Amino acid sequence: MTEVPKVAMVFAAGLGTRMRPLTNDRPKALVEVDGRTLLDHLLDRLADAGVEVAVVNTFHFAPALIAHLAARAHRAPRIVISDESHLAEPLETEGGLIQALPLLEEALAQTGGGDAILTCNADAIWVEPAILQRMAAAWDPVRMKGLLMLANLETSLGFDGPGDFFQDGAGALTRRGSAPVAPFAFAGTQLTLLSHFRDRPAGKRSLARIWFDSWAPAGQLHGLALEGQWLHVGDPAARDAAEAWLRAHA
Repeated sequence: MTEVPKVAMVFAAGLGTRMRPLTNDRPKALVEVDGRTLLDHLLDRLADAGVEVAVVNTFHFAPALIAHLAARAHRAPRIVISDESHLAEPLETEGGLIQALPLLEEALAQTGGGDAILTCNADAIWVEPAILQRMAAAWDPVRMKGLLMLANLETSLGFDGPGDFFQDGAGALTRRGSAPVAPFAFAGTQLTLLSHFRDRPAGKRSLARIWFDSWAPAGQLHGLALEGQWLHVGDPAARDAAEAWLRAHA
């Protein structure tokens, strides 16, 4: 694969409970870091990499998110809303992707982008400009069902977890499991094929389920580590730290 996928699924429907009180009146994706919302940081990076359409799901404070996206309609990428606000609760990542399948299918058809898509969480900022291009160059659909953007814990800010993955010499990922720590965390973005999800059942479910139950045990979950800083914005203190880092490195 030589080009970054032209279509991205952006997950912005979460409740953002760890980000309170900043999310008492807005969705987490609209929390600002250094003068831009988390969502705008992500969308601008996708646009810079050549993504043409972003399907954005919404649930928590959906009208505010939809209005914000309407206000940036003159900027790339083109936004398509997958509104989950009529549901009892958000569907998590894989559930949100399944809900948005018709919109993603239409976007792929319109862009002529084949079957490859990006899936992106809207709660992290990466600094390396070329990471999506490197992911596209590394993508091998024969060996991989998912290629994850990874953050090395040594070059991460705001992440307080023990890490998610170990990686072998071929790039395949295994779960941390019972180990006290692993060197890599999922940095929020995945390259995959929409065809892997067309026959999956609807419902509330995280992408981690298919990764850990199916793809990783089969050696089909791979990763590529960022070469720059990763800013994980999971709570107000992490937001402040990310903002300070960006201002110091402007």
